[in-house]
Parts: sequence; structure tokens; C-alpha cells
Amino acid sequence: MQTPDEIIHQPVRLKVMAAMNTLDAGKWLEFVALRAIVEATDGNLGAHLITLENAGYVLVKKDFAGRKPRTRVCLSAQGRTAFSRYVMALQAILAPLNPDASGFDDNQ
Repeated sequence: MQTPDEIIHQPVRLKVMAAMNTLDAGKWLEFVALRAIVEATDGNLGAHLITLENAGYVLVKKDFAGRKPRTRVCLSAQGRTAFSRYVMALQAILAPLNPDASGFDDNQ
């Protein structure tokens, strides 16, 4: 049985990946919006984004909007594939291998 990806499995990183997966491929989300979605502090989210970026799951772009610094995040193709595999691994864990092995008797 396939095991869930350890990098994604951490709760904050799972929230990040799930949020980013809802966007169309190639779309960027601003750090402040992502921070609000995952309900993390700047430092906590930043640390998790570094882990995801090092794994190749997200792309991080730092630039300026006028004179104001801006950080944006995008789910990479590799990240989208990894998240899909993660979801499939969880589904495999949750799906009964044999309905008769559940221990439940429909006749009771």
C-alpha cells in the first residue's frame, strides 16, 4: 500500500497544498491571502513554504507591487502531481479492501 507523502502530511503544509490545488495551473496566490487561508503566522508559513519549495512542490516569487514587497506562491506541476498522489494514498487507506472484511454483519 502506498504511504502518504511525509512532506505534504504535516497539517500546515497539507492546508497549503490543498488551497493551492484549488487554483488553476500557473496561478499565483499572494502570501497574505495564503496566510489567512491556512491560519498561520508569517514565520510559520514561511518555514513551511521553504520545505515545499525545496521539495519542488511550490514556486515562490518575491517582487514589488509599486514600492511594497510582495511574495506570491504557485503550485508547481510536480506539486500538483504529488498532491494528487497524496489524495490517492489517503483514499486507498480509507477504502475497504474487501467489503466482507469490515466486521459488520448487514443481517444484525
